[in-house]
Amino acid sequence: MSFSTTPGQTQSPPSVRRRWLVLAIVSVALLLIVIDMTVLYTALPRLTHDLHASASQKLWIINSYALVVSGLLLGMGTLGDRLGHKHLFLSGLALFGLASLLAAYAPNPTALITARALLGVAAAMMMPATLSLIRITFADERERAVAIGVWASVASGGAAFGPVVGGFLLEHFWWGSVFLINVPIVLIALPLGWLFVPRSQPDTSRPWDLHGSLLIMVGLVAGTFAIKELGKHAPSWPLTGAALLISTLFLTLFVRRQSRSAFPLLDFSLFRNAAFATSVMAALTASAALIGMELVFSQRLQLVLGFSPLQAGMAIMPLPLAAFLAGPLAGKLLPQIGSARLLFASLTLAGLGMGAYLLWHNAPQALQTLSLVLLGLGIGAAMTAASSTIMQSVPASRAGMAASIEEMSYELGGALGVTLMGSLLSAVYSATLILPSNSNVPSSVRDSLDEALMAAEGLSREHAAQLGELARNAFDGGFVAVLTACTSLLLLAALAVWRWGFQRQPV
Repeated sequence: MSFSTTPGQTQSPPSVRRRWLVLAIVSVALLLIVIDMTVLYTALPRLTHDLHASASQKLWIINSYALVVSGLLLGMGTLGDRLGHKHLFLSGLALFGLASLLAAYAPNPTALITARALLGVAAAMMMPATLSLIRITFADERERAVAIGVWASVASGGAAFGPVVGGFLLEHFWWGSVFLINVPIVLIALPLGWLFVPRSQPDTSRPWDLHGSLLIMVGLVAGTFAIKELGKHAPSWPLTGAALLISTLFLTLFVRRQSRSAFPLLDFSLFRNAAFATSVMAALTASAALIGMELVFSQRLQLVLGFSPLQAGMAIMPLPLAAFLAGPLAGKLLPQIGSARLLFASLTLAGLGMGAYLLWHNAPQALQTLSLVLLGLGIGAAMTAASSTIMQSVPASRAGMAASIEEMSYELGGALGVTLMGSLLSAVYSATLILPSNSNVPSSVRDSLDEALMAAEGLSREHAAQLGELARNAFDGGFVAVLTACTSLLLLAALAVWRWGFQRQPV
């Protein structure tokens, strides 16, 4: 009951019903992938407390997933072209279920970081295949634009929906349930995928560059480590310098290897296409702003305002709902108004929504909800416009590479959002936390609000309340700094699209 395809098109196009069934199957898999990026945000305070994770371990628990995905995506896209996207998709889906089990029962932070990295390997196997399978299943350009719009709305809305899922599960179960929920979904999706997902003819002429994949992954991990170290109150300068040197060296080697390769993982000539280049930039920026904002948003609701995980998840609900709505709508509008106009308008709207929440984060709930809706509409439309333009800017034979670049921009953007905004939060928190001169608390309270609240548990009621108030005020200062940075990032991206997208491509 599966379909055979030549590289780039189906031999016998699937029926209308089966085309949309394929979209449903790959969207469910994508939903698992993107929810796993953010589902820990509401679980982070409880997880940090239960596993006694440090501030650095907390960020690695979040980032190990996105960094492994980012590093392997380019290689996995090429591997999908070589082995067939269906085979890689189903193998990744099975591995994702296994890694979810390991993460759910991780006994310590190191085990959880390792399990999250394995989840990243599985996600990297699936992600390029999801978009490539849509590319070969939907031959009609307008129908494909709508399908990619659905895909993009799942990508953006799913990432925003992660804290909601985490909050609901934590209301009733332990933190491991945010991973365990993946297993039954995988068991349902696997047989459906085997029966209905189309097969692409493997292209064995293209070799798989594992060496290149490892180069970029090491470069990204080392660069992330350096940024995290700089965000500490007392960074280790030798470690930071060594990490920056390793990152620069490995990324330089990666660029040189790709420039000389007859079959590059990343063909830099694609970026000569203005539509392609501006779309990649927009996807990376939108993802960085969304993930960075959500990281601090969920923590503030729980650690500063005292929300339960479920209340925190529900508070952010307007954002994913708006993003889900914007995706298919943007897919329909894209052929009529053009990618440059849609990207500029959506990034501007997202920036205005982020800026509105910056101004209204202590305002009545109606104003907070309005700002989150504006942000969700802008993010959802931006990701749809970016995804559709990237995939339709290349021939079908290069769908795997294009999908990898597109998805790498999302994952790398998410990793950068967590790294940069998490480090900015830590730096502002550490710099503005002023402790009483006679306080007898460990120096670790300067690392994070979690550490300060755990230290307060061992103090008298009066001193605990004083430490908690000072730490929460310092966190709020970091929260404002992060929202300011995210707002600026989105508006600068919109200006870049206005400057280069409109100038160099028809709109």
